[in-house]
Amino acid sequence: TIDPVVFVGSSSIRKWFTAEYFPAIPIINRGFGGSHISDVNYFINETVLKYKPKTIVFYAGDNDIYFGKTAQTVLEDYMEFVNQVHSQLPKTRIIFIPIKPSIKRWPLWNEMKKTNQLINDYIQKNSLLYYVDTASPMLNERGVPKSTLFVSDNLHLSNEGYDLWSKILKPVLYSVYSIK
Repeated sequence: TIDPVVFVGSSSIRKWFTAEYFPAIPIINRGFGGSHISDVNYFINETVLKYKPKTIVFYAGDNDIYFGKTAQTVLEDYMEFVNQVHSQLPKTRIIFIPIKPSIKRWPLWNEMKKTNQLINDYIQKNSLLYYVDTASPMLNERGVPKSTLFVSDNLHLSNEGYDLWSKILKPVLYSVYSIK
């Protein structure tokens, strides 16, 4: 694939029909279920670097918090991902999809929100990094996750959830991808 965009991260990436949502772009989807950012880092050569992408879309961190990692640890793991990518591909742009608020993991939302904020603060300091807020629009007027955005497990996204994410990501992804 010439000049692919690599989508990498946990099951929210794996289950996303990325090629259908973004048909104008050659996409390689390398999401794998249950992964933590540290797992993505461990498999970075096989999942990301070997494709030499100029653009990466990244989603992970959800499982990390669920399994007890702190916001600071997740930030450090994400910084390690960015450092590994940029040591090999110094001009690659990385789009971060924030940890989603889910019904199933709602008790952890404060730590997830804190993680998203730490990562967003880090991203603001680097012009190659982007933060696309798909998380806030997932909350209803009462500030809780909209149930229609999830399949029956209340954790993974429904078609409506992916429609929302894709609609928010699309203008950013197309714009970033067209930067030469």
